Amino acid sequence: MKIVAAETILVSIPFESGGLPPWNAPRAGAGPERGAQHAECRAQVRRVPHVRPRKPQLPRMAEIVIRANAFLWSVARHVVLSLAWLLAAIPGRAQDVSVGESIIEVHKPGFLGGQTLETTLFLPDGVGPFPVAVINHGKAPGDTRFQGRYRPMPAVRFFLQRGYAVVVPMRGGFSKSTGSYIGGGCNVESNGRVQAEDVKAVLDHIVQQPWADRERMLVMGQSHGGWTSLAFGALNYPGVRGLVNFAGGLRQVDCAAWEDGLARAVASYARETKIPSLWFYGDNDSYFSPYTYKGMYSRYTAAGGQAKLVAFGVFGRDAHNMFGARAGQSIWQPEMSRFLASLDLPAEVRPEYGKYALPVPMKAPPKTDFAVVDAVDRVPYVKDRGRKGYGDFLNSLEPRAFAIAPNGGWGWANGGDDPLARALENCNKHGARQCRLYAVDGDVVWQP
Repeated sequence: MKIVAAETILVSIPFESGGLPPWNAPRAGAGPERGAQHAECRAQVRRVPHVRPRKPQLPRMAEIVIRANAFLWSVARHVVLSLAWLLAAIPGRAQDVSVGESIIEVHKPGFLGGQTLETTLFLPDGVGPFPVAVINHGKAPGDTRFQGRYRPMPAVRFFLQRGYAVVVPMRGGFSKSTGSYIGGGCNVESNGRVQAEDVKAVLDHIVQQPWADRERMLVMGQSHGGWTSLAFGALNYPGVRGLVNFAGGLRQVDCAAWEDGLARAVASYARETKIPSLWFYGDNDSYFSPYTYKGMYSRYTAAGGQAKLVAFGVFGRDAHNMFGARAGQSIWQPEMSRFLASLDLPAEVRPEYGKYALPVPMKAPPKTDFAVVDAVDRVPYVKDRGRKGYGDFLNSLEPRAFAIAPNGGWGWANGGDDPLARALENCNKHGARQCRLYAVDGDVVWQP
């Protein structure tokens, strides 16, 4: 008789400090350290004399194969469980309890078990039920899986101060949500409808929660999220009283007559939508010109859509960033308050929620003439990996900041309450506490 003892040793895998992590926490330079997994098996054989096996022994090779398979299944099980624990734990690092932040995974039924949609919740103090504000994210250039978890903090705090629960879903194929991003090619109407189904799946979960007021809900979004919100309106979801579109659309310059395609698609949504909407567009939007957004608005209202357009003219270096910029708050927040009041939704700050006001941020240094912001090769100190990180910074939405250190350390951040302070913090993890800001939003602020 043979007695086999197996022992599995699993070493946890530390997350790489550099490169592009999948959540919205930018990173600092310096080389990564990768963990490792090890497993070993020890076999001990003890022969018992004068005992004849009752069954014929397997051939030696078959015995080895069976034992190897059993061992590999054991190792695989431990690895899967360990990775599941790791993936579940990572999002918690970015949570901010001061704004009632938590991250959940919402199941969307579908083929082969469906999808899991990463969703961030921000809940005010109390037990509710709270009115619900859903904020939909845009689409950054590049692989959608590398797009970080969306945390539009100025808007989140605006609604928390008024007693709303804020829901920020990541659609399929973005960040840690499973599945793939379904673009739909040049069929921009289909694109919006597919994205809207993910928002519906999240709301189906939210309305079952005791803290959610299912009769008082608002759905909004920026850029591709604004387009998704307009498409979602065609579902006429019960309890959703209004839609807000910040520079919504999908720029597809490789598609013939793409601007007219947007207008036709939005008219199709309007014919099915009974929910009023509020639209924000600027004249120096790098994605959608006045011709584009005015054409969309005209076709939407002509098809029966209820909408108010706030055309706020020129904003900064790119009006597409108005929603996330502090300077944009004076444009959209008064209009938003009036829109909420017209929907019989809470529109004024409640004294008990004053603590959710936006904190005073770090002040940006003045712009310099050191280089144009797009000149990646002019960034001092950093090596190839840092230049790649700077490229990622340039593809991110404002507000944003990039910091560097003499030893080659670097780090960046965008969005949130104070991206300048976070960029310096990320850089100083490897920058010997000597980091300084190189670029803020669209300006280089570096002084040699």
